[in-house]
Amino acid sequence: MSLSLQKMLNEIDKLTPQEQLTVMGYLVERMKQHVIPAPSKRKWSDLKGMASYPLLGKDAQEWVSQTRREGDEYREGLLKTEE
Repeated sequence: MSLSLQKMLNEIDKLTPQEQLTVMGYLVERMKQHVIPAPSKRKWSDLKGMASYPLLGKDAQEWVSQTRREGDEYREGLLKTEE
């Protein structure tokens, strides 16, 4: 740690809690310039129409039912191997 940084930290220790909060707020605002902003969250409605129908050649409900059935079969297989 540099000597000048150590001196600044010692001076900050002498400040009142309110003044320390002001210093912290200042530093947070300064650091925001160097931090990459998080990507904005997408809405499900933004995805509407991106995939052609039927996706993967199946009806959506058919795909969901098949995926659930396969998951059930997989879990049942795991339970049988544990016995």
